[in-house]
Amino acid sequence: MMMTTVFSKAERAYTGVELRPHFLLSELGLKGSGIGAFIGPCRVSTEHLVDWEDRLAADRIEARWMVHFIGEFFGTPALREGVLLQRLLMAILCDEVNARLLTVGASRCRREGDDLFVGDRKLSVSIVTASPVSLLLHIGINIDPAGAPVPALGLGELGILPDEWVPAVLGRMEEELRSVEWACAKVRPVL
Repeated sequence: MMMTTVFSKAERAYTGVELRPHFLLSELGLKGSGIGAFIGPCRVSTEHLVDWEDRLAADRIEARWMVHFIGEFFGTPALREGVLLQRLLMAILCDEVNARLLTVGASRCRREGDDLFVGDRKLSVSIVTASPVSLLLHIGINIDPAGAPVPALGLGELGILPDEWVPAVLGRMEEELRSVEWACAKVRPVL
């Protein structure tokens, strides 16, 4: 799967309605499969939650400031493949947090499924879903978690600068997918 990425410097809020087909094309100019990132507040009410477990519990998502990663993947990939892409990106996000924490001696980031934690506080929100034309992904990483309905922390508290961190994350994801593409292409068939 080939994809492109873009990090928009324009501030925009995330309310849940952005998780829709062609958001990346219409709002960020990204054509085809890819991941777009932007920074802004997050406030997703229960009716806009995609996760049924959270909807049934009348949950909400909120943070004063987040880095939002929105992915859209065309070519009819299966939902399972989308979840695997989500987990890969979460692992990269965690690695890139830990690479910066080594210099400040903070607790290490850990991934539990599709969530990131530092200590007992949550750093992320994440979901994958399908549309009629694509798979859709949203990952939010707290910068300032004020308003979060769970114990949370953000990149700001960890001393991580989003303007440096986001390009590193997107670059690693692009490289991983290029590497997967080559791994699929370089093998000879066994009959």
